[in-house]
Amino acid sequence: MLNQFVPDQYVPSIYDISIEELKERGIKGIITDLDNTLVEWDRPNATEELIEWFKKVKSYGIDIVVVSNNNEKRVKHFSDPHELTFIHSAKKPMTKAFNTACRLMKINKHEAVVIGDQLLTDILGGNRGSFHTILVVPVAKSDGVFTKFNRRMERVVFRWMERKGLIEWENEKKNAE
Repeated sequence: MLNQFVPDQYVPSIYDISIEELKERGIKGIITDLDNTLVEWDRPNATEELIEWFKKVKSYGIDIVVVSNNNEKRVKHFSDPHELTFIHSAKKPMTKAFNTACRLMKINKHEAVVIGDQLLTDILGGNRGSFHTILVVPVAKSDGVFTKFNRRMERVVFRWMERKGLIEWENEKKNAE
């Protein structure tokens, strides 16, 4: 059961994901979380660095769909200026939104990756749907109310993963601080 929480990859940020390698692996779509994955949960707009990342991803012919548990207003305000397709109120870790994202991109799940900062929503949902999952370190050190509970639960899973030698996430976080 706990194996469902283990990501296929983990990186410090989206900027550490090799778009070239994704393209070489046949990836045609990125399904990404928004809050604390792309920008801080309380930042309304994309940073200049993120806008450049969007352009780079698109230049490789890879589509992006933002899949967020947040409300429509938040996700639309963020996504529309960059002409990003989005799914709000996604109910992650349910898999329906991930599958819908693939249909919107007209690809199959083996041509997509799921990127997110939370084990209990992004990674669990992606793994349950048989997607390649990439866990990133949260952009912000603070979280919204609902996420704070998830973070406590994640710490238990992280400790299990560390004991099993599956991930060195906590050591990387400590070294970064």
